[in-house]
Amino acid sequence: MADVTQGAALVEAIPTGAVIADKGYDSDALVDIIEASGAEAIIPPRSNRNAQRKVDWHRYKARNLVERFFNRLKQFRRIATRYDKLANRFNAFLHLACAYIWLL
Repeated sequence: MADVTQGAALVEAIPTGAVIADKGYDSDALVDIIEASGAEAIIPPRSNRNAQRKVDWHRYKARNLVERFFNRLKQFRRIATRYDKLANRFNAFLHLACAYIWLL
């Protein structure tokens, strides 16, 4: 099943000013829910869409930075597989990994 089916539940649960997602989340129902909550939908339209929607490409490019950062964090096996069972130890190593990435 596609992730877009759960997108509405995420948008309703978290108040935000903008929702940035990839083309997989381009559906009229999800965009309507996002705009009804008062947020801006920054989702590029699919190429086969009849009515193309405008997108703030400058803000959409920031999504790539966040996605690359999470991919760098997943390179740390200890974080990706959640070896630490206690939340404070996991959080401590997460901070250490973030500092390491920042220094590189």
